[in-house]
Amino acid sequence: MNGEEVVSQIVQAEELIIGLLLIASLVAIATRRFRLPYTVGLVLIGLSMPWLVRIFRLTEILGTFDPAQSSEIILYLLVPPLIFEAAFHIRMEDLRRDFWLILLLAVPGVIVTMLMVGGIVHLGTGMLIKTALVFGALIAATDPVAVVALFRRLGVPRRLQVLLEGESLFNDGTAIVMFNLVVDIALVGRFNLVNTVTDFLTVAGGGTLIGIGLGMLVSQIIQRIDDPLVETTLTTVLAFGAYVLAEVLHVSGVLAVVAAGVVNGNAGPRGMSPTTRVVVFNFWEYLAFVANSFVFLLIGLAIDLEILAQNLLYIAIAIVAVLLARGISIYGFSLFGRGIPGKWKHVLYWGGLRGAIALALALTLTEKGLMLEDAKHLQAMAYGVVLFTLMVQGISMDWVVKKLKLVQRSHFQEEYERRHARFVAGRAAYDYLRRLNQQGLISEHTWQRLAPVLERQNDTLVEAVKQVITSDPTVEAEELDTAHREALRAQRSALTGLLRDGVIYEETYSQLVGEVDAALTEQSFNWPELLRLGTSLSSVNRLMIAVIQEADLESALASLSKLGFSVSRLPSTGGFLSRRNVTLLIGVQEGREEIAVKTLQNSCKKRVEFVSSPLRDAGFPMPAPTQVTVGGAIVFIFEVESYDEF
Repeated sequence: MNGEEVVSQIVQAEELIIGLLLIASLVAIATRRFRLPYTVGLVLIGLSMPWLVRIFRLTEILGTFDPAQSSEIILYLLVPPLIFEAAFHIRMEDLRRDFWLILLLAVPGVIVTMLMVGGIVHLGTGMLIKTALVFGALIAATDPVAVVALFRRLGVPRRLQVLLEGESLFNDGTAIVMFNLVVDIALVGRFNLVNTVTDFLTVAGGGTLIGIGLGMLVSQIIQRIDDPLVETTLTTVLAFGAYVLAEVLHVSGVLAVVAAGVVNGNAGPRGMSPTTRVVVFNFWEYLAFVANSFVFLLIGLAIDLEILAQNLLYIAIAIVAVLLARGISIYGFSLFGRGIPGKWKHVLYWGGLRGAIALALALTLTEKGLMLEDAKHLQAMAYGVVLFTLMVQGISMDWVVKKLKLVQRSHFQEEYERRHARFVAGRAAYDYLRRLNQQGLISEHTWQRLAPVLERQNDTLVEAVKQVITSDPTVEAEELDTAHREALRAQRSALTGLLRDGVIYEETYSQLVGEVDAALTEQSFNWPELLRLGTSLSSVNRLMIAVIQEADLESALASLSKLGFSVSRLPSTGGFLSRRNVTLLIGVQEGREEIAVKTLQNSCKKRVEFVSSPLRDAGFPMPAPTQVTVGGAIVFIFEVESYDEF
């Protein structure tokens, strides 16, 4: 291949990526407009792509794409960012609560699904049992991307989200490992239980250990630097590098990425500055959006409707088998979970969508050496199940969640929504008629007649909204917190504009944006508690400065905010530990100093740290590191004439 051909292929790849990104953007706009799941819209566009290529003459850009070659693209380029982003945002506390249930669903659940689906397909179609088990393995992994996005939008309980997403993360790796083992058994024709179990533990355990090791290594590096771009790059290297390294060593790349994401997501952000956290989170949110877009477009491109029509009976049997196996897995293994409501089990059952992993594994069947006829049947069944779960289960999940009343909204929240909408509509009508009057389209006489009436109506609506807000602290808290965060985002935008216009220098910008990002990344401020206590910034006459360790930051902020204290934080370094800590600036009313100090003592846990001399670290003969008990905070209190937050 000469240089011109390489350049030509690069240009074609660039055109393809730009075309797919444009399509993804248009689909996202359209699905938001028509309130459809974004992933469903992408699949529909992918299915119609052959017609779009002909209609808009896109052959040179999209017509050369071969869906059969997309399995490597999915597994090596698209799966790692999807899995890492999801694992990165799972908190260890949430995962620990239902870890054993998730593990049951992800390992025994996958095996049960594989055996049940394989058995039903074998009995229903007459397919060889070894071939049917291959299908059972490739279809066992769930991919609830569309459902999780819906859960976040509707506000479904966090624990239910973690159950569904955690199961999907871990069963992806299990399913791929089982698929490769079952394919080898099908091709060789021999089964040895001891060897199979040993291979499974080696592949799965090896991938997990690699992910944990790399995740801890990158987290340690991140804690020692403070550069948003470098730290973001390190997480990118971790996500893709964990997968590639694990695959090179012939262990599970998916489980390596899962383990790396969980470890780095729980340990890494502690060493990141607020600005770095904002940059990293935004980067991975965007990368997951792009990867999701490409995955579901590829699903639509890979599915051949003619092949589906020729295998309708096989597909129908496969769908029934998958639904039955899902029911046995969820309703059976959830009995071992603590306090799992029946409604949640229904959602977990119906939320078992199939997607990227099933598609990628189906596309590799011909490469694995299966007979061409068997591979075509299995691919058709896989495409049919994926399409059914996305188009039927994915679209209906919104209705299921609302029917089961998983999202409980109080009477005050619903009434606030109605009254607020009426006020916004009334204000829009007033502003619109005023513009028409200013443009001369409505006479001054008519406007003078209408304006007082509209103003009285709007005043009445303002009072109605105020009544419902003050009746429920939760409603008030949500609106105050939203207003607070929008104000911070406006400040950040203004600072960016000042930097762009040359009004401030980079150093000043970094400092001020860091303060805004620190406020944005903090937990919601407890406005109702502050209002109920009757405090305000004007009544603050003491400034408490508390130096705490970074490990205690979240607990301290939550405890102080709950009691209505106004808190700002600054990064700092020093003390006998010679490492980064946090300085809290706490506004305190006279007489509440002792409450603030006790709150800090209770929220900052005691633990043992090892202190080493810098000379010893440099190679000089010095005593070994000593154990020091750390806990609480170093506190200073000053009287202030006034207290304001910027």
